[in-house]
Amino acid sequence: GLFLWHLRNAGARQIPCRFVHLYHVASNRLITFQYFNFLKRMYVTQCNKDLSQRAKPKSDSIVSPFHELQKLDEEKKVVHKISPVSPVHQSWSEMSSRNELREMKSAAETEDSVMPVGAESKEDRQWKEMKLRLDDLPGILARLSKIKLTALVVSTASAGFAMAPVPFELTCFLLASLGTGLASCAANSINQFFEVPFDSNMNRTKNRPLVRGQISPLLAVCFAASCGIPGIALLTLGVNPLTGALGAFNIFLYTCCYTPLKRMSIANTWVGAVVGAIPPVMGWTAATGSLDAGALLLGGILYSWQFPHFNALSWGLREDYSRGGYCMMSVTHPGLCRRVALRHCLALIGLSTVAPVLNITTWTFPIISLPINLYISYLGFRFYRDADRSSSRKLFFCSLWHLPMLLLVMFTCKKSILEKEDKGDLPGGGHEMAMEIRLP
Repeated sequence: GLFLWHLRNAGARQIPCRFVHLYHVASNRLITFQYFNFLKRMYVTQCNKDLSQRAKPKSDSIVSPFHELQKLDEEKKVVHKISPVSPVHQSWSEMSSRNELREMKSAAETEDSVMPVGAESKEDRQWKEMKLRLDDLPGILARLSKIKLTALVVSTASAGFAMAPVPFELTCFLLASLGTGLASCAANSINQFFEVPFDSNMNRTKNRPLVRGQISPLLAVCFAASCGIPGIALLTLGVNPLTGALGAFNIFLYTCCYTPLKRMSIANTWVGAVVGAIPPVMGWTAATGSLDAGALLLGGILYSWQFPHFNALSWGLREDYSRGGYCMMSVTHPGLCRRVALRHCLALIGLSTVAPVLNITTWTFPIISLPINLYISYLGFRFYRDADRSSSRKLFFCSLWHLPMLLLVMFTCKKSILEKEDKGDLPGGGHEMAMEIRLP
């Protein structure tokens, strides 16, 4: 009993000392988050005792679209493996070390041969400042102004001028064509200036001058101003104020209404059709100085023609328009896209029939133009029924030759001035003009 009482008293006296000792141990060996990370790293390094290692070249950043080389894809990656050292026999270790030295020498030789190519390709991948040369400037400005589209606009304006029931005046025709072309160049340049972030996402437009940085935005705006201001002034002062007002309105409609609407609503297609219908009206007003039924008929033909033309084109570019963020009928309303194209193909037949009723052409025009109008209507029906790329492509290529053919037939069936003179249908004092025509 005395022995147990002694042990109990001794344990009770040692409790404070043990508590102080434990406190010192805990304070000296405090387990923290860094300590757990250290233990984790030690565990990983102990478990992964593999002597094999692979030397892979570091992947470069995103390749610049300006300086891509085909040789970059053919670069060889050298994979190197170190064989484990066997401590069993000394001769085997010596042989393995010699083999390793040989492999390292061959790898060094291959790296020396590959390094200049890698260094050169890395330099080529760097972003470089593009310098504008005067020799390239005309081609760049031609692409900035969409020279093919501008040529189509000028040709439709010329057709409107030629269809006007007045004597042909060469000076007025040249001034009207030049002013219309300058106005179209200005509108197209401003359109590209606004759409740079969206054109860069589309394959069809990613090589445009402003997207690639071939010219500065300031130069593009200056070019648009140098085309738009003289063009409108030429139409207003050299032709007549009505034609100049139509040209200015068309620039505003294309840049401030049609361009932002392409990312907001499918109504942009109808607004764009109005933009394309104004140039023949400008040609008519340039010749006559008035806005009458003949000008509206020509504008209506161009208005209806653009729907099968553009809807068939946009059908094959749906992926591009989706990436660019454009709200097109072919993307959001594919059924409506095909119905509208077919509807306006049939409308061309009706508009061609109205031309002799308005005393613009003879009755032979709707008869001669009926086959080509029926053919484009048939292709429009095929596009509506099949809804594939093949039918849309056929309709698009048909629209390219259909419009000039239709305008040419319309011009050949145009009523002569002498016939209108007898009926008194000449605009702007027809009897006085007829007397002037009859005089030798």
